[in-house]
Amino acid sequence: MSSVSSECFTKIKGISIVLLLLLSVTRGDVSENANYADALTKSLLYFEAQRSGKLPSNQRVTWRGDSALRDGADAHVNLAGGYYDAGDNVKFGFPLAFTTTMLAWSSVEMESQLKARKEHQNALAALKWATDYLINAHPQPNVLYGQVGDGASDHACWMRPEDMTTPRTSYRIDAQHPGADLAGETAAAMAAASLAFASSNAVYAKTLIYHAKGLFNFAKAYPGVYHNFIPKAAGFYTSSGYQDELLWAAAWLHRATGEQTYLDYLIHASSSGGVSSIFSWDNKFLGAQVLAAKLVLEGKVKNVGKMAEYKSMAEQFICNCAQKGSNNIKKTRGGLLWFLPWDNLQYTTAASFVLATYAKYLDAAHTSVRCPRGVLQASELRNLARAQVDYILGSNPKKMSYMVGYGTNYPRRPHHRGASIVSIKMDHRPVTCKGGYGTWFNNPKPNPNVLVGAIVGGLDENDAYGDNRSDPQHGEPDTVTVAPLVGVLAAIA
Repeated sequence: MSSVSSECFTKIKGISIVLLLLLSVTRGDVSENANYADALTKSLLYFEAQRSGKLPSNQRVTWRGDSALRDGADAHVNLAGGYYDAGDNVKFGFPLAFTTTMLAWSSVEMESQLKARKEHQNALAALKWATDYLINAHPQPNVLYGQVGDGASDHACWMRPEDMTTPRTSYRIDAQHPGADLAGETAAAMAAASLAFASSNAVYAKTLIYHAKGLFNFAKAYPGVYHNFIPKAAGFYTSSGYQDELLWAAAWLHRATGEQTYLDYLIHASSSGGVSSIFSWDNKFLGAQVLAAKLVLEGKVKNVGKMAEYKSMAEQFICNCAQKGSNNIKKTRGGLLWFLPWDNLQYTTAASFVLATYAKYLDAAHTSVRCPRGVLQASELRNLARAQVDYILGSNPKKMSYMVGYGTNYPRRPHHRGASIVSIKMDHRPVTCKGGYGTWFNNPKPNPNVLVGAIVGGLDENDAYGDNRSDPQHGEPDTVTVAPLVGVLAAIA
């Protein structure tokens, strides 16, 4: 090659490299640059912003203050504490329990990774803030308080939690007003959390097991869906059934105690739940299937009968996520797993957690997943989970991080009362019910408080997002989205 030709080739090669780099930026590729450890830290900070009750001296989200200190007073029970579920000031027990279970699962499954990133204690603190509340919400056998506050009256006002004046009515289930779904999910939360605290606080772990067993027995003895007797929850967190929560609770109680009775419940269940199309606060069949599959992969039970069904159902969902199944999960053009139009990212993070966790199980068993359209290795599951996280953190067509406070381009106006109103520490003047709408909700400026670590509902199926405070469908963050993301971030950080 002549020197002229060589020089031309070098220039062309250099231009090609630049074009490739530009193309990478255009696509929004961030996997090599994403700071998963920073995102993990921020995800746990979010839970401090959602705290209800008397805040501790080591509270890191300083724009928040004490709130709802008299919750439960109407029922003569201490129901202060716990978490507000999303951008409002209601404590909904059903999603709170699922949030707790997923925080616990994240803490248990990714304990070594959380410790390596020095976030394990923060994860346990976030978990205990929930379980302390749930313990108080179960003051006696066959009684469980499942909600504080009324969504309709709360949503009629735009008030920060520190000086809200909306009703704080307490709602419960009991033997005459059952809710096996709510009791079962809370049992799962307690059992999973007992594993998280077993090595550091054995007495507390035993307390959690005591409550988990009692709630599981309550759920088995008194079937029914909780919103029939807590109708104020029906418009917000309607339950589709309770069989999934019973399987989920049994799986966690078996893992926590090793007792045969809980394994027998799984083995003799009337249904394995079929192939799930979603994993969420309402549908836990996939979670139970994954825990059962773990037992098969570890050789603790034979891969026959109902246990084989659970494993097969879990792996079919995984194949569908990886686009190698018989009924693949939809993906947006930007590459995000797309499940439902309302608050889709909650389902994406939950599915990503399943992928990351199952990859760990496959590695330990030195095996893979056989799909209708090929074989999936553990590394491929991890890569798919990582790709979903990358999308959330900015590798998407809008080049926007859907985690508030991460990077420089993130949602500035999430649908969140506390974040969108000036901190009570900055301005003690009360914010009235309707005045909050006029002064703060309708204010086009960014929220005065950055809700660090929150994940908004996210884009639509065309990868579009408007950052509009008046759009809760896409702009409202919630705890059920972030809890599984804690585990995924720990796994890939």
